[in-house]
Amino acid sequence: MEYVVEVQNLNKGYKEIKAVDGVDFKVKKGEIFGFLGPNGAGKTTTVRMLTGIIKPDSGKAYILGYDIQKEPLKAKEHLGVVPETSNAYVDLSAWQNLILTSDLYGVPKKDAVKRANDLLKEFDLYGRKDDKVKGFSKGMKQRLILAMALINDPQLLFLDEPTSGLDVQSSILIRQMLIKLHEKGKTILLTTHNLEEANKLCERIAIINKGKIAAIDTPENLKKMIKKLNTIEVTFDGPVNIQELSQLPEIQDISKKGDKYSLNTENINNLILTLTEYSKSKNIKINSLNTLDPSLEEVFIELIERG
Repeated sequence: MEYVVEVQNLNKGYKEIKAVDGVDFKVKKGEIFGFLGPNGAGKTTTVRMLTGIIKPDSGKAYILGYDIQKEPLKAKEHLGVVPETSNAYVDLSAWQNLILTSDLYGVPKKDAVKRANDLLKEFDLYGRKDDKVKGFSKGMKQRLILAMALINDPQLLFLDEPTSGLDVQSSILIRQMLIKLHEKGKTILLTTHNLEEANKLCERIAIINKGKIAAIDTPENLKKMIKKLNTIEVTFDGPVNIQELSQLPEIQDISKKGDKYSLNTENINNLILTLTEYSKSKNIKINSLNTLDPSLEEVFIELIERG
């Protein structure tokens, strides 16, 4: 298996604070890898070390086989970075920002012009290509810096909170673009606070807390770490006495929101059979019945609370 990112016992401290404490993980070629954690957990510090912005106190990090400390220029040739705050020059146009970035990466002029045109069209910015960035909305700026990160056609893309503070439409557009990049074989390392975004996009997720990796796995396997009662969400076509319903033998806890009843149980199968019998005895029908898995948010909270 080919790994695009390999991190070995990475450490970074600031005075008495251990920002990153013995971090180890690998990112497979072509995957979207999520990097989650609360504020101050060490996410951004780790990414800054991986992109060569700051040096680790100890440990190793390899980008496409290049040691980021010994061969930083070789490593940076193959990666694109989308920081949380825009790094576009606001007094330049979108076109000028892309061409300037291509010059910094040493992209041949002919290739740069074609890529800039293609990216501006793909990111729905072509009509504003000659406008100064200072007049762009936050969503437009975010699309532009993603285009700037792609101008050198990188194999690996680092994204730090790419949809933070964006409206719903812009967030959806950015996510769709990331899925397209993934389909083209790009490897993406994504840091985010948006757990639903991570759940939808990422094939694997690392959760970092207090500078240490708390868990690394697929979203579904992470959810299985939560030892909790199973939940069934059910609706009926007629009125139900919630007190009577709560007395059914398989129900451990019950709550109601709108017309939906959420029932916690230790045995999903037995409760479904019990609900079927109950509805028959009351001459009512079950309109809908869904089993609910633990959310990624619940996993995140439990791991962070464990410390």
